Amino acid sequence: MNRRLQLLLLSGTIALSLNEAHAAAAIEGVVKLPPGRSAPVVNQRYEIVANAGILSTNPPVALVYLEGDFPAPASPATASITQKDMTFMPALLPIRTGSRVEFPNADDTYHNIFSYSPAKRFDLGRYRADESPVPSVRFDTAGLVVLRCDIHDHMRALIVVLATPHFVLTDPDGHFRLTGLPAGKYTLKVWLSSHTTLSQPVELEDGRTLQLTFP
Repeated sequence: MNRRLQLLLLSGTIALSLNEAHAAAAIEGVVKLPPGRSAPVVNQRYEIVANAGILSTNPPVALVYLEGDFPAPASPATASITQKDMTFMPALLPIRTGSRVEFPNADDTYHNIFSYSPAKRFDLGRYRADESPVPSVRFDTAGLVVLRCDIHDHMRALIVVLATPHFVLTDPDGHFRLTGLPAGKYTLKVWLSSHTTLSQPVELEDGRTLQLTFP
């Protein structure tokens, strides 16, 4: 294949990709977040707090996702939750079903991560920062997984396992934007806590951005 033909094919591929990206639907809007403490967010670090048995982030943040029937990924994704300064980072992690999560230890002490959640039960046992390979867990069932450390009782994190590739966390002011969405009728959901998930039916059109406000 000569150089000119290669360039023409490459240009055509790029143009097709740009057209597909332009044609995809999008959703953007604002979620009214519940009140939280007034301390500023530092490096987007959140903590998980419990109030009357209800788990949520503090400062508040929402998880927005599109519920529907989507094809399975070609290969499972890998995410990470690091244990650093006796906290989980990030404290709230959304992933798609089938994803694997690694749990590296960045502290100079042992940690022991476990979960008794119905969506995933596991116990990694005690390990230090030099553990190899890094302990990991695969999450095959949608649902909420609460992480704890058997050694440091104050440590807590949440993994939200979703049967969709389309999800995003809001910023501290509740703004969000989902892009690259297929046209069709779906349900948009907003996770605020282990007790509260809002939902709204949506109809998406190629090349258009839907504006929404919750609630």
